[in-house]
Amino acid sequence: MKKIVILSFLALMLLAGCAPAAEPDAGPVDVRLPVGYIPNVQFAPLYVAIDKGYYADAGLDVEIDYSFEVDGVALVGANQLQFAIASGEQVLLGREQGLPIVYVMTWYEQYPVGVASLAESGIKTLDDLRGRSVGTPVLSGASYIGLRALLEAGDLSEKEITLDTVGYSQVEMLITGQEDAVVVYVANEPVQLAAQGYEVNVIPVSDHVQLVGNGLITNEETARNNPELVAAMVAATLHGLRDAQADPQEAFEISTGYVENLDQVAEVQQQVLDESIKLWTHDGSGASDVAAWENMQELLLKMGLLSKPLELEQVFSNDFLPE
Repeated sequence: MKKIVILSFLALMLLAGCAPAAEPDAGPVDVRLPVGYIPNVQFAPLYVAIDKGYYADAGLDVEIDYSFEVDGVALVGANQLQFAIASGEQVLLGREQGLPIVYVMTWYEQYPVGVASLAESGIKTLDDLRGRSVGTPVLSGASYIGLRALLEAGDLSEKEITLDTVGYSQVEMLITGQEDAVVVYVANEPVQLAAQGYEVNVIPVSDHVQLVGNGLITNEETARNNPELVAAMVAATLHGLRDAQADPQEAFEISTGYVENLDQVAEVQQQVLDESIKLWTHDGSGASDVAAWENMQELLLKMGLLSKPLELEQVFSNDFLPE
């Protein structure tokens, strides 16, 4: 079994730097927020919170950092940064490595990964994947975790499919017939395929098991020594998220100021945003689901990525959510 490497520089834990804390009358607190991906309409809640002054009103000067997710996790774990956006499996794997990170706000209530196939392939159920070729971007991260969750749910093993690593060329691999099915983000590649005229079947992870998707993380030191900062960051982020849910068109228009050339592919990307919104926290509370954490931990234990169960009450907290 290949181990998933989530920490590109765990040596950061040895650094002595400290993330800044809020001080009375000291001006806004600088927050560099890693989000783990390139500028994208999926980050509309963050753009809304910046553009409409929700972070500024909370005493925060937020700058979005588009570096790798694993780097953001490591920096927060080393207390070099106060916050990052990360998926649930990265939090558990980071805790396994000794990083004192804490998940403090759910963004994606539905795990955003699934398996897509062209309708003509006849793949409609998990059992239909048996004996088929499946392309995944990489053998790590949320895509691979999501695929393994689906295989577990379908009582399938990797040996019962032909698993290929295809990078981020899932759409091309599918439409050229090089793969029978591909692992996708359910709000992205299926929309692109449909826009090109292809009828697509999608098997979402969330239809079979509840896992922990992307959310806001901090570290134990920040949570302990500056709970007001954490609460302010959570509240302002949720404010942006609720606004984006309430008015997707406004959120999209705001996003055009942050994502280059977004307006040139407006129809497709507006639909990507609409599909993304369906995956976000439904009640806007940002609360973690204990069962989802338990499911995620059980999956990682079965995969051999966790050596032993973790104390989940240390992994996430709902204490910083607005009342």
